[in-house]
Amino acid sequence: MSKEIIYNPETAYNNLPLLPPSKEIESIAILKKTITASRALSELKGAITNLPNPILFIDTINLEEARASSAIENIITTQDELFKASIANKKNNNPATKEVIHYKDALWFGVEEIKKRPILTTNLFISIMQIIKENKSSIRNAPGTQLKNPATNKVVYTPPEGEGVIREKLKNLEDFIHAKDGIDPLVKMAIIHYQFEAIHPFFDGNGRTGRIILLLYLKIANLLDLPALYLSSYIIEHKDQYYTNLRMVTEEGNWKDWILYMLDMIEQTALKGRQQIIEIENLMNKMGLEIQKKIPRIYSKDLMEQLFRLPYTKRNQLEKAGLGNLKTVGNYLNELEKEGFLKSEQVGKEKLYLNFRLLEVLKG
Repeated sequence: MSKEIIYNPETAYNNLPLLPPSKEIESIAILKKTITASRALSELKGAITNLPNPILFIDTINLEEARASSAIENIITTQDELFKASIANKKNNNPATKEVIHYKDALWFGVEEIKKRPILTTNLFISIMQIIKENKSSIRNAPGTQLKNPATNKVVYTPPEGEGVIREKLKNLEDFIHAKDGIDPLVKMAIIHYQFEAIHPFFDGNGRTGRIILLLYLKIANLLDLPALYLSSYIIEHKDQYYTNLRMVTEEGNWKDWILYMLDMIEQTALKGRQQIIEIENLMNKMGLEIQKKIPRIYSKDLMEQLFRLPYTKRNQLEKAGLGNLKTVGNYLNELEKEGFLKSEQVGKEKLYLNFRLLEVLKG
């Protein structure tokens, strides 16, 4: 930031600079980090592509990302509760769990939209936020939004005000996203994320919308085919650093530390994701061999895929997958429980079956 501009966190930041950044940002340290981050992302992409069914673990990863992304906003639900809610027909009365499931729905909505038209737009951002928040609000059109330090209640940032100003900055962000400017796509991703968070276009749901935009951008940039990154876990582990680095871009024009942080997030998350896929694959193969040995008549590759799609399953899930009628698949699940592969639990009027070994892997 120019030394002439004195930044005041209590004043609406309508002078938020437009993109691209005016200073050179691709330093040697940043370019070196893009190499290792790109490699980790490429290895994750390859691991997913090599799966017999690439969609297999995506539901689980998306729910984990949805849970962690919501936890950053202090919307807390447990893994177990979330996985149950995602498969049970019972009405879910936990508002936190509902919001997390809305996040997952918003992510998949975004994925389907960019398949039809691979462009990130203000209208798409609004639609994603509306699904997350389950309302019809739009761009902030009233003053008064301020971000405060929860410990001290001190104002740390006041985003731009005025719907026209906000829309102008979002249009500039759109143009930057799609410009052929030679900036490394992962560096660009870090800049996009900062700018969206700084614009802070909505009354609520900005953080979660911004993290979905990250995943959609990686797909548009052909860096990842499926939204299979559990990014928010890294932010939770390094939350203070995340907010400090955001603030340093605003207050000092320090892009370097922010971009390095974001590149490390991509690298570490991709490495962790690849390792988790390997662990789940190994467990699925091991369990498959054990089931073949103990109850060979019910074993099939399709059955194993259903047992590993999410930690919980139920009779009509297996019926929908074409594994048999309700009575037949009910017998399968009972036998799997009897032999110690699953544990059953009554949820409302339904009986759910937990692949507890898969849940343990997911808990890390």
